[in-house]
Amino acid sequence: MTESEYDVAVLGGGPGGYAVALRAAGHGLRVAIVEADKVGGTCLHRGCVPSKALLHVGRLADDVPHAARFGLASPSTAFDVAAAGGFRDEIVDGLHRGLEGLLRARTIEVVNGRGRLTGPGAIEVDGAEGRQVVRARHIVVAIGSTVAELPNLPFDHDGIVSSDDALRLARVPARGVVIGAGAVGVEFASLWRSLGAEVALVEAADRIVPLEDPDSSKALARAFKRRGIAVRSATGVRGATRRDDVIDVELDDGSVVEADQVLVAVGRRPATAGTGLAELGLLDERGFVRADEFGRTALEGVWAVGDVVPTLALAHAAFAEGFVVADEIAGLDPEPVDYRQVPRVTYCTPEVASVGLTEPEARAVHGAVGVVTTTMAGNARALIEAAPGQVKVITAPDGTVVGVHIVGPTATEMIAEATLATSWGALAAEVGAVAHAHPSLAESLRETMLLAAGAPFHAHAPR
Repeated sequence: MTESEYDVAVLGGGPGGYAVALRAAGHGLRVAIVEADKVGGTCLHRGCVPSKALLHVGRLADDVPHAARFGLASPSTAFDVAAAGGFRDEIVDGLHRGLEGLLRARTIEVVNGRGRLTGPGAIEVDGAEGRQVVRARHIVVAIGSTVAELPNLPFDHDGIVSSDDALRLARVPARGVVIGAGAVGVEFASLWRSLGAEVALVEAADRIVPLEDPDSSKALARAFKRRGIAVRSATGVRGATRRDDVIDVELDDGSVVEADQVLVAVGRRPATAGTGLAELGLLDERGFVRADEFGRTALEGVWAVGDVVPTLALAHAAFAEGFVVADEIAGLDPEPVDYRQVPRVTYCTPEVASVGLTEPEARAVHGAVGVVTTTMAGNARALIEAAPGQVKVITAPDGTVVGVHIVGPTATEMIAEATLATSWGALAAEVGAVAHAHPSLAESLRETMLLAAGAPFHAHAPR
């Protein structure tokens, strides 16, 4: 059995893991990543990136029926599954090669194999070349998560599928049912609808995207209904039965929805089974690693980031956690991640993005708050792209921006400016005073900030 030694060994090469590795290497530390599959993790290979590539295809498909209106000859509406899959793979493979090259350039060693923590400072790795031990003064657990399964709707990976299965895009169902209306569920419902499927979206909570502001949930539900997506909220699922090529999905209210394929998108669970973490007493009752705000566990020299800790399950949150852990290991006294200032983004059509507090949260924290909402109905860029939306800004009594919620085109890009505003404690008047390009969708954010500051421009003043 061979052994190797490092300053930092990262168990898992997903976003949180490679963020730790790159940051620690930048601090002059000797770093290794232990990875059972490919560096990049779920986000690059089975999540964020391939899904957004396919959603881009879906948005192009949405524009095809309107080509004649723009003076263009209508292109073919036939959808080539293999070609779309090739585009998805091209993006993923290019980014994967780039990440591998970056790790090599930073002299970070990638140890291929399945790792298991055997104690402080030691990871036992089973790989193609046999078993070896990776030793390090600091071990960072970043092994990510796996899709969650419903006991009454077990995956058969054909008719009842996970998001991993759906991303392979072996086919587009004529009739699809999506169980779960969080970010993953609404993105796939949107994609399937764009590619021609009849879609029913079922959510047990009383509204879709339940972690978003209630007004964003309502706006997205309205937009989905206009697109022909059947939205069923406050509805659970009893089970499903097969009838030849048809799957009957029985809901809690006794109704049955017929489908060719059912996607179960009810969340993810930490991939901590078989990693030695339970034996070391590092897991809670749900299988998450117990760690403090700096990622430090109760075991000296062992840290955790990403989906294995019960924080926001977002790649960019994992990046931020990785930076904090690497800086803490290097003795730089970093600030912990402020999760209220981590933007939440959903890439369905229309897009949904937010940062800071929802309106109910803001009222609970600040009492009387300012709340203004504007539509993009008068925004020139939104009219050109035939893509309406809305922007909601929430301010504390002193005018500080504490929450921004956007539903509409490029919401996931516009939220970056809003994140600066909430993170830096900007006043709505200060953001509104900054010139924004015209015509642009970003103007709608400025218009809302001006309205919140009591100085409306194009937007109507509240009555």
